Amino acid sequence: MRILNKILYRLFVCILFLACFSSVNFEAYCAPVEKTETKVEKSNDTCRYPDYCKEYIGNDRFEKFNRKMFNFNAKLNKFILRPVHVIWASIVPKYGMDRIQYAYKNIEYPKRLVSSLLQRDFKAAKVETARFLTNSTIGLGGMFDPAKSLFKMEPMEEDIEQGLSKCKVKRGPFLVLPVLSATTPRALLGRAIETGLDPTTYVAAPVAALVKMGLFINRTAFMQPLTVFLERTYADPYDITRKLYGIENYIKSFNLDRKDVLEAENKLMDEIVDTVKNDEPILADSKTESILEDKIEKKEPELEIQKDVKANINEEAEKEELLISGESENKVDENIDIIDKIATNDTLKGNAFEDEAPLQEAIQSKAELEADIILDNYNPQSPVVDSMRTALFDLPGVDESIWSELSIWNRSFSKRIKTGSIELTPERDKYKYRYIMQKDKSAPVAILYPSIGEGIMSSHSVLFAKLFYDAGYSVIIQGSHFHFEFLKSMPEGYRPGLPQNDVEKLQLATTKIVEDLEDKYDTKLGKKVLMGTSFGALATLFMGDFEEHHNKTLGIEKYISVNPPVELVYALKALDKNNDEWNKNPDNLKHRTAVTAAKILDLVKKNDEGDIKIETLPFSDYEGKLITSFILRQKLSDIVFAIENDKKTDKVALYRTINNMSFYDYANKYLAGNNGKSINDYNYAASLYSVSDYLKRNNNYKIYHTLDDYLTNKNQLKKLREYTGKNTVLISNGAHLGFLYREEFLNDFKKEIALK
Repeated sequence: MRILNKILYRLFVCILFLACFSSVNFEAYCAPVEKTETKVEKSNDTCRYPDYCKEYIGNDRFEKFNRKMFNFNAKLNKFILRPVHVIWASIVPKYGMDRIQYAYKNIEYPKRLVSSLLQRDFKAAKVETARFLTNSTIGLGGMFDPAKSLFKMEPMEEDIEQGLSKCKVKRGPFLVLPVLSATTPRALLGRAIETGLDPTTYVAAPVAALVKMGLFINRTAFMQPLTVFLERTYADPYDITRKLYGIENYIKSFNLDRKDVLEAENKLMDEIVDTVKNDEPILADSKTESILEDKIEKKEPELEIQKDVKANINEEAEKEELLISGESENKVDENIDIIDKIATNDTLKGNAFEDEAPLQEAIQSKAELEADIILDNYNPQSPVVDSMRTALFDLPGVDESIWSELSIWNRSFSKRIKTGSIELTPERDKYKYRYIMQKDKSAPVAILYPSIGEGIMSSHSVLFAKLFYDAGYSVIIQGSHFHFEFLKSMPEGYRPGLPQNDVEKLQLATTKIVEDLEDKYDTKLGKKVLMGTSFGALATLFMGDFEEHHNKTLGIEKYISVNPPVELVYALKALDKNNDEWNKNPDNLKHRTAVTAAKILDLVKKNDEGDIKIETLPFSDYEGKLITSFILRQKLSDIVFAIENDKKTDKVALYRTINNMSFYDYANKYLAGNNGKSINDYNYAASLYSVSDYLKRNNNYKIYHTLDDYLTNKNQLKKLREYTGKNTVLISNGAHLGFLYREEFLNDFKKEIALK
């Protein structure tokens, strides 16, 4: 009874504090949040691209303090918490950690119940009560989840802050506090109330204190892999942490993490699509109108016709001629878009454009390109969404272990990959690389160059490393040269992006890595294969040309290139065109982005549980472009941040610059502009046309490409086939890298790397 009185007393104090803090009219405190709150605040009117930190968190009023605390917490985590987590994860197997985590979540039932009641969501309260009773009994104190596995009762990830949000308590400014890390005043209030609702709070025995400490260590250990990933992948971990915190907070506040709410969002979109198909008039609010606009968009990528290579690489010059002749810039863009649509319309019938030369050339170009590998039952959605299927690419055995990723006993393939470092430039950061060696240290070696902006922690690199390792190769994993870690290891003034300059730096890095391993193992590494994907695939072919003209310093015997952009400037423009799609629905960006992010989280969860069909993803073309834009613009942000940032830099001004910069702007400013050349000069130098002699003369490479890659067009592929012949393998579907998981590709790839 005394314990119950303490609980009620603390709950009363918390509610009293809530009333004083929020100044809320409690007659309406549980009223549902109006949909108008989902509209974006007009906070980024001066920016070309959205500032997601500002959208979800607002102005960073305490940025200097927050950054200092963030750095303090990072060091605290690295030198104190992480060693403790490693010890814990090496004592308790992953299965045991999971059971403890399940049991603790079950104990947290009171906070979920109160949160549901604050939201007047009695259905959720009923489900949570039923789950608690079921898991506490049949589930052996919550260590198992029969409520979900047997009775299909989905868990409700509720917390008190969600209830406070529905009670219209303002979020307050973003704060980073010691140990607590990212938070807000509303979140702090929610934690205070949760402390009063936590049954373990009222158990004071020494043994109980040790149990509570164990629960805390176990719970926080699950965040370590993400923390390490953020530290090693992003130039400004503070910025990406703010973005992720803001989006997650919004998702929880609007219950988008609930299966039924997310399904309702999808159903709304499906109904709109059906209405459009039936040509029925509909009444829509601003949110529905923006969804409607997306659904009636054409899904084909807008690509351009080329009459010949020279015409394509001088597109800007042709545009200037049209402007000089008297046509407005908008009219010129409109004409180009019309030609683009003609070029990609695979279903044109009749004679409406029979006399148009561009159409005839497009049809002829398509007719002369046939796929070498047919992906049966691929069920394409849109090029951008199809490319996202690669995110689910997985191989058996990569992460399989009974131990947590933190454990010293974890011997899964990914954990066996070691990290080394070399000095490339005196007084600059050392460059890190990863590697895994065969028992025979003189075995052949595969060197991996990943896609644009990916570091050495790239999951794709690990998956390809597994394929090579299983085939008998040692493997070296390098990060992209368009990544902040590579940039910081280079001389001052180096700007990545021009392949002809980049390969010189890449050759130096790869040569020193090989020398470092040969010294470490006192051996001579075997024959070498260089493989790259996307931007790394372009560098791979340029390296072949560079090696041919520099006495084969690395001694690479084979080059494998997967989806290289044929013309880099064209690819950058295609990325920018996708990135600009957000502007079609700016009033609803905040909510749409959160819904899309919630879908991603749900997809990841289903993938972990093995409950997903990879052939279909639950995203519209617009959502696919939102996701792709977020990821790729983050990579651009990282590289510009690394170039421009120093201790005296005004971070707010810097991010304003970044949020107004496209990939094309980057090329213009840092590559063409820096060298006193025009963008047209850069255009040719950054295309595979500039290494066409190498491609024609040699047979030591293999290119995998797709007919529907949105970073190339049919004429570019046709020209590539002319240069390379059967060294280029065309795949029927998969867009940009969206075929890596397919058995047809993997079988061909394994044959290509098989050791004789």
